[in-house]
Order: sequence, then C-alpha cells, then structure tokens
Amino acid sequence: MENPVDEIPTVIHTLVQSSPLQQHDAIEKYYARSAEFVHPLCRTWKWHNSRFLIHAIYRWYKVMCPGVEITVNSVAFDEENLILYVSLTETLRSRLLPFYRTPVSMVAVIRLEYHPPNNKYYIKSKNNLYQQDQLVKFIPLIPGLPLLVMMMQYLGTVVALFMALLLLPVTVVKELWSSQGMREGMVNGVQQWVGKKGGSYGGQKMDLPNGLPPKKTIRIVNT
Repeated sequence: MENPVDEIPTVIHTLVQSSPLQQHDAIEKYYARSAEFVHPLCRTWKWHNSRFLIHAIYRWYKVMCPGVEITVNSVAFDEENLILYVSLTETLRSRLLPFYRTPVSMVAVIRLEYHPPNNKYYIKSKNNLYQQDQLVKFIPLIPGLPLLVMMMQYLGTVVALFMALLLLPVTVVKELWSSQGMREGMVNGVQQWVGKKGGSYGGQKMDLPNGLPPKKTIRIVNT
C-alpha cells in the first residue's frame, strides 16, 4: 500500500469478499511474508513464512461463513508507530444455519512495516478485537447468548456500584492519607533543599562548608 488510510478499506473487502484466487493474490500482495494474525478463535506466530497460515485461516473463514458482508466505519492511522485502527461491522452468515444472519462489530489493529525500496507499506500483523457480546455471535447454535452476556455485563456494573458504596470509607481514608503524605513530602523536600543551600529550618541553623554562617535563615512552619 502506498496510502494505507485510503487503501485499507479496499484491501479488507478484497481479503474477505472476493473470489478464492483474488483472496490469495491479495494476501500475497499486502501481507508481509512473516506476518502475524490474531483472532479470539485462532492465531498464528511469526516465522519466515507465517503468511502460509494466514492463507489457510482466510480460506477456512470463507468456507464456514460464505457471503460475509463488511462495512468499514472508520480508519485512524498512527503514522509515527505505523498502526492502523479500523472500525468494522461484519454481517455473518453461517453455512451450518443458512437463515442465520447477524451483524458483528469489531476493531482491527493493523501494524504495518515500511519498505523504502518500493515506497510501500505491508501488513506486519492484524489483531481482531471483539467485545464479549459480539464474539459470542460466532456461536449461532445458542440463541440468546449475546443477550445473556450483556446482562452479565450490566450485573457487573451493579456489583461495582454496590462495592464502591460499601467501601466508600476506605476510599476516604486513602485520600486523606495520600493528601497527608503529599504534604509531608513537600515539607521534607523543602527542608532538604534548604539544607543544601546552607539555610536553617525549624529554628535550627545549618552549618556551611568552611565554617561560613548562612546568609539567610528560612523558617518552615507546619500548619
């Protein structure tokens, strides 16, 4: 790719929605030879020809989920670190259940590597990130599973709220302790600085090298 932001939507569509031959050519064209692929249900590791495994994953995905539709919602490019963040919506169709059709949202984190000789970017790794309620949509045989996961997430929020109220005294004590520690740290820091400068604190003089008296006395009072 010469312009990753403009080209990545077309690349993704070609990888998923094209014919097997076009898919094969796209992987060869856009993926680095030692590329990695990470998905909640499978992953590859980096080696000199790991792209071979990526071919197998995409081929299997096309067989199990034919007619997948993908919509690229947004693309962000961290040019300094060569990372693309792509928000996607997949519409899944299962070969096992012909009437099953559901949208799945995800974010793909794509790391690139730049090749100066041909002035192009290649995919070094692709990590598909799904929320739990989206991931379980890959299991069509259990109806209502996404709703169950969502209810468990809401339950987790209720538990967090209850525990936050129950342990509120602990939070207050910790905040007071932290404030006291910061105040004492500032006082100690000033006292050490005054000592290095040859001043005095707490009404006690500090000796200077060569027996010279301090030119100025600074008094620190704790309130």
